[in-house]
Amino acid sequence: MRVSKYVKEYTVRSHETDCHGFLRVLSLMNVLQDIAVEHAESFGLGLRDCLKQNLAWVGSNYLVQIMRMPKQNEVIKIETWPAEAKLWGAVRDFVVKNESNDEIIKASSQWVLIDVERRRPVLIKKYFPDYEAVHERVIETDFPKIPAVSEATNRVEFKVRFDDLDVNQHVNNTVYPLWASESLDDEYRLTHFVQEMEICYKKEALYGETVVVLSDLHNDESLHSIRDKKSGDELAQCRIRWQKI
Repeated sequence: MRVSKYVKEYTVRSHETDCHGFLRVLSLMNVLQDIAVEHAESFGLGLRDCLKQNLAWVGSNYLVQIMRMPKQNEVIKIETWPAEAKLWGAVRDFVVKNESNDEIIKASSQWVLIDVERRRPVLIKKYFPDYEAVHERVIETDFPKIPAVSEATNRVEFKVRFDDLDVNQHVNNTVYPLWASESLDDEYRLTHFVQEMEICYKKEALYGETVVVLSDLHNDESLHSIRDKKSGDELAQCRIRWQKI
């Protein structure tokens, strides 16, 4: 089965925008995730289909490039497709366009298919043998390693809330870039927006845990190490390139 691209129009709502009237990064990540779920369900690889086989899709990487964020009430068009099938999962890409059909956001994501009980990756062809990707990349990336935080200029703690969890009972992957961006100083956040963001997910965070975000900001690029406070284990890494508003 060869999969085609999925296209959907979306109107940016008021509660999804920030203090400047632009779509929040968290809202963008949630919208992309929702569109991906809709598309996957349309050809039998969605949440319900996976749960029947005790499987789940877990995000491992994201790369998002933002030319500009859409504004409140702006109508955008989102395109998504599975861009590459891998042994243990898949790459899914996204393009967001304005009403003039200009690209304003591009994103590439990497996902692993896991056995929920064993918490281990499984072969995608074993469960979905007829699946064939589109084989078109919007960003040519193999998700290289994100540099480590060498000297933290900021240290912020967050408690994992009930509302941070997803159906897999761990923190939804859209929350990690929120933690990363919120770890920077208020004045900087008020005068800069995200131009590019890269995330590498390593380990799940659970309800009630406390996470520590160590950040290093230099020349409008910030590096973030998100860790479990109790164990010290690194849960995710994030790199953000900022631009002045």
